[in-house]
Order: sequence, then C-alpha cells, then structure tokens
Amino acid sequence: MAKKKNNPETNGEDLTDFLVDSLNKKFSKVQNQTVYFLDGGSDSPTDVREWVSTGSPNLDLAIANRPDGGLPVGKIVEITGMEQSGKSLLAAHVIANTQKKGGVAVYIDTESALDSRFLKAIGVDVEKMLYIPLETVEDVFEAMEDLIVKIREKNKDKLVSIVVDSVAAATTKIEEAADYEKDGYATAKSIIMSKGMRKITNLIGKQRILCVFTNQLRQKLNAMPFGDQYTTSGGKALQFHASVRLRLKGVGKIKEKINGVEEIVGQEVEASVVKNRLGPPNRKVKYSVYYDSGIDAADGMLKALKAYKIVKQAGPTAQYVDEETGEMLSFYAKDFKQLLEDRPELHDQLYQKFCEKYIMKYSHEKESQERDPDDVIIDEGND
Repeated sequence: MAKKKNNPETNGEDLTDFLVDSLNKKFSKVQNQTVYFLDGGSDSPTDVREWVSTGSPNLDLAIANRPDGGLPVGKIVEITGMEQSGKSLLAAHVIANTQKKGGVAVYIDTESALDSRFLKAIGVDVEKMLYIPLETVEDVFEAMEDLIVKIREKNKDKLVSIVVDSVAAATTKIEEAADYEKDGYATAKSIIMSKGMRKITNLIGKQRILCVFTNQLRQKLNAMPFGDQYTTSGGKALQFHASVRLRLKGVGKIKEKINGVEEIVGQEVEASVVKNRLGPPNRKVKYSVYYDSGIDAADGMLKALKAYKIVKQAGPTAQYVDEETGEMLSFYAKDFKQLLEDRPELHDQLYQKFCEKYIMKYSHEKESQERDPDDVIIDEGND
C-alpha cells in the first residue's frame, strides 16, 4: 500500500499516492483495499488470473481472447439456449474441468434431471461433486452464500465452481405456496434475482469462485419482426451482472451407423458469445457434441485449423507439415484426436498457430493502426 507524502500537492505522483493512502484508510473497515492501479499486478477485483475450460478450445479462445482461456474465475456466467441445445452439458464440462484443476465442484439442480452416468462419461468424479437439489430462488442464493462462507473458512484459496441448473426451473416461495389459478408472481422472482445477484457479485469478486447459471430462451410475446426475438427467465439482473453470456443453438445432427443401422449419436452446436466484458463479444464458434462422450475438442480444433488454412485438406485426408521435423503429416479426421494424444508437442504447435490467427489484438498491440475499409462488412442481421 502506498505511503502518504508530506506535500501531496508537489506533483501528480505524490497526489496520487496521497489519495490512494487516504481512501484505503477510510474504507479499510469495509475491505482490505479500495484503490488499485490496473497494471496487471494489482490483484484488483477486475483482474482475472484463472480460467476454467468449457471443454471446447475454440469457445475458450472466443471468450478469453488469450491462450488456455475459458470461463473467468471470480465472475458470473450465464449459459442460455433453447431446449436440447447443450446448456447442461456445457455446465457439466465446467464441473469436470474444475475437478481436474483440484477444485470443488458444486451442482445446484432445480430441474431434478441429472444423469450421473453421463457425468462420468465426460470425466466428472460424481463421488466428489456436491449435488444439491433445490426448488426456490431464495434457497439457491442462500445455499450459494453459505457454501462460499463455509469453504472459505476451511481453505481461503480453494478453487470453487458453482453451477445453477437452471434459473428457469426455479420457483419462489410465494409462488410455491400459491394456488394454480393465481398469476402475477413473475415479478417476485425478478426482485429476488436482483437482490441475489448484487450479493453474489461482490462476494465472489476477489475469490477463486466461478458461478455459472443456465437459463432457457423464451420467445417474446408480441415481438417485432426485427431485433432479438428471445428473452430469458428471471428478469434482467442476471443479464446485467454476468460478465459472460453464451447463447447455444443446435445446428445439425451427427449420424453414425451402429450395427448397420443409422443412428443420431450427437449434434453440432453453435455458441454465440452475446456478452463479454473480458474480450471481444459477438463471436461465434461451432463444436460437436456426442451423446456418449460430450464435446469433441479435437474435431472443433481441426475445423478451425482448416478454416485458417493451417491444416490443408487434400482429398479425403488432411495434411500438415511439422515445423520441427519437416515431416509431412497426412491423416484422416477421425484419427486427429489420437494423433494429438500420441504427439503432445504437435498439439502445442498447432494450438499456438491457431491462437496467433484467432486472437484479436487491440489497437495498442498492433503494428499497424490502420483498418482497410474494403475488409469491413456491416451485418444488419438480427442473429
């Protein structure tokens, strides 16, 4: 913490140090430190020093805009989408990757629709995951607050990921006690969500805690033909407080012959980063989901590598020249995952090239500050 100078008006630096010292002393009873310099080493509540992978390296990059990204620890994330779009699956991957980092995984279920066999298939240790079935929004926030306080009493540095699945399915105590024919309790849920968001946001801001809420998209009544046609349950509070909002959409089925019979074994998902306070928003990525194993990270990475022409398609096979050995690698798409597992150095090489192509550089990071008008496209679409 900066020390107070004898003559704070002598120059700008002395005055800044004086203000930092004064404000930190004034608000020391509320929190340890109030004023920071955002130099990347201040440990302020706005700094994100850790990320939890979504299971898709493409989506991790789209959110964090940096290598080895994902969902930001210390922030609130909302995953929205229509039914069967993969919201709970993406949340389950966050649970699995939290456990891989040695963290505590908490799953608050308001839908009573969780399959432990599928959780095991994507790598979740169900014996160590805390599963909490709750019904009301009030109980959800009380449980979250109590969990955070209790875990911090035992270990103040432990990584914790809390998934709430879902906001749409959670009721309120007033609605729970009311008759079916009565209406008008939607506002009560919004008010409770607003209060809960304000408390939780400040509670996790400087902690190794990630909060993920899933929510359903619902079509707006009497919506105009232009603009966003959808809204989410629980009012606007979650939308405002979330640092990252994802919108998922199923865009195709994956079929495979099993015992000679064609079956649907998965689906292609498009994830839109509709809000992002930690990187560029409005980015879209696609990844494949298999019903028996979850997100296929290698498949999504290979498609991106082909799109950026890092890996070239030559007939039925893909080709890449290993920069370290000069070897021409030729492989089928179905063998790409095994190739990366057998050669971790190749994975690192390809991932680095993908990051160099995909990560958006800010103006002060670019060598050239000029934007070519011919490369600018104005998209007036609603999606």
